[in-house]
Amino acid sequence: MAHVNDDTRKAIRKTAVISVAVIFVFVLAFFWKVTQPRALHISEMQSNGLMYFETPREVLPFELLDETGATFTREDLVGKWTMIFPGFTHCPDICPTTMAQLSQMWGYLDEKPKEDLQVIMLSVDPTRDSVDILNQYVNYFNEDFIGLTGDLGTIADLAAQLNIAFDIINPDNAPDEYDVAHSANIVLVNPNGNYQGFFRPPFDPAILKLNYQSVWVQN
Repeated sequence: MAHVNDDTRKAIRKTAVISVAVIFVFVLAFFWKVTQPRALHISEMQSNGLMYFETPREVLPFELLDETGATFTREDLVGKWTMIFPGFTHCPDICPTTMAQLSQMWGYLDEKPKEDLQVIMLSVDPTRDSVDILNQYVNYFNEDFIGLTGDLGTIADLAAQLNIAFDIINPDNAPDEYDVAHSANIVLVNPNGNYQGFFRPPFDPAILKLNYQSVWVQN
């Protein structure tokens, strides 16, 4: 049997260590890839209800109040993705259903995408939706969610920028008897504070999560 000298042993040992290291790196890379959220292509997102604009639309400055009574401006949209749902606390069906679906989606989100998202209900009925009422309503569905109310003119201006349509039906009726018709899309605002797209109903919490995390992964 041929004698293996020390230099040969060292070379073999070095080659083995390098091979094991390379394999380890490939295994780590594979594990990282399979554990990342699956990212849909834009066409797939559209098929699943997310209309994503290639060129986002600028949102102009505004000033409203959040559910705690603190001032909320356009600057509060910067730094995170934002989902905005237009609704009102006297809404009998669409609003509570959508808020519940958003809360369910919130529970499905992976940790980092959740940290990078804020969910807002923008009141389209500020006459009845005071800060205190909005606080109770929003927190009932999810304590992490934000409610916005304020001057009707400011809300109307912001709604127009976000393609949110709403109309007060029979406003001369008694305070608790008039209704508000409004669009049911969930608006998507990017971390630069600009209008990036919208989710169309009907909403499935799992699909909302998949669409949002697809956007998050790709940006």
